[in-house]
Amino acid sequence: MELDGTDKGILYLLQRDARGLTTQEMAEQVGVSASTVRNRINRMEKKGIIRGYYPDVDYDKAGLQLYVEIICSAPNPERERLVKEGRNVNGVIALREVLNGQENVQIDAVGTESDDVARITDELSDIGLEVINTKIIKETYTQPFSHFGQHLVERDDLD
Repeated sequence: MELDGTDKGILYLLQRDARGLTTQEMAEQVGVSASTVRNRINRMEKKGIIRGYYPDVDYDKAGLQLYVEIICSAPNPERERLVKEGRNVNGVIALREVLNGQENVQIDAVGTESDDVARITDELSDIGLEVINTKIIKETYTQPFSHFGQHLVERDDLD
């Protein structure tokens, strides 16, 4: 599906604040009607461009002080299966397949103490992933992809 400027503007706004903006507010910023925004969102959801809406959780404030990135290696023919199996490990919150290099699986996990991290890495090893490195994440900052219509909306929120 090819995205036009309206679609890109809607995607930009959804990435910026999917929960806080109404379709009317988005419509005003991209210059279309609220019903057009709703129709475009529905179409992009059906086409799989918009895959979901997720809360941005502060794990530290939620009592999970350790937010860890785990770098793993998996044999290329087994990578996808191992990544899917890794979703079943308690504490794992995100998994990424990397297409090149030895370190071809990246996993984000949360826990309350170092024993949690040890258990998670042990379980990942048990399913067949080779744990290469672990890194404790202090903070993650995200932003909308600027080419999704940033130029179509007001820029007063950029700090």
